[in-house]
Order: sequence, then structure tokens, then C-alpha cells
Amino acid sequence: MLEFKTVKIETPKDCNVILGMAHFIKTVEDLYEALVNAVPNIKFGIGFCESSGPCLVRHEGNDKDLRKLAKERAFEIACGHSFIIFLKDAYPINVLDQIKKVPETCTIYAATANPLEVIIAETKQGRGIIGVIDGSKSKGIESEKDIKERKEFLRKIGYKLG
Repeated sequence: MLEFKTVKIETPKDCNVILGMAHFIKTVEDLYEALVNAVPNIKFGIGFCESSGPCLVRHEGNDKDLRKLAKERAFEIACGHSFIIFLKDAYPINVLDQIKKVPETCTIYAATANPLEVIIAETKQGRGIIGVIDGSKSKGIESEKDIKERKEFLRKIGYKLG
């Protein structure tokens, strides 16, 4: 038996989502520590799928609504030792290095504010993430005007020098 499914992840306004794979029950607490140490005022929720023993969705966070959302989406995904983080008051660029340095982290599938579709394969043994669809299909190639606007935007939000 092999069945393919998708789980749609809508990211709330002013939030981002990070989807990854890890390998141990302490992941949820280690991710919590990595996030609060990266950005002191960050708000987030984490859902972590345990794939052995009781196979529960473990969850942590410092924002009640984001924690609820993370545990519910993690349960919908229900794949291996996957994790999902919803965050606000920070961007993935601010926390990805710290998440990657958590010893249990294996892979990051996506870090985005876009709508996300998680492509899942299910067998008799369980479920696994095949890949993700992050946002929309490309509509064209940037023009000189688009390049100028991109550079201006990055400077406006403080990610490049004036």
C-alpha cells in the first residue's frame, strides 16, 4: 500500500512557518531554547511528531495561539519525527542557523510566510514527507526595475546597508 496526500498549511498574518525533520523526543525542548536564545522577544509555537513509543505530538511555545496551531498542524502532518514552528516578531533568517545547530535537527524543508503544501507518502508502516510546495509558481524573470525594487526593499527593512 502506498498513498500520496497533501496537507495545506496556511500561515497566519504576520507569521512565518518552518518545517523540518529531527530525531529525538528532546527536540521540542531544544528547539524552544534555540528560538528564545536567537531572538529574545520572538513569539512561537512548536509541534513535534514522535514516531516511536506512544507516537504523540509533543508541543511547546511561548504564544498560546501559535502553540495550538503548531500542535494541530503537526498532528495533520503526522510524519516521522517532523516538526513545525509558527513564529512571529522574528523571521526565519533570524533563527534558521540556531535551529540547524540543534543536534537533533536533520533537515529543513521550508521556511516561509507563503501558503505551504506538504506532500506526504503513507504506507502501512507510517507516513513520510516527500517534499513541499512553497507559495506559487514563478511568473517571469525580474526586470531591471524589479532588481531596483528588490534592492530598495532589502535596505528599507534593514537587511542591507543603505
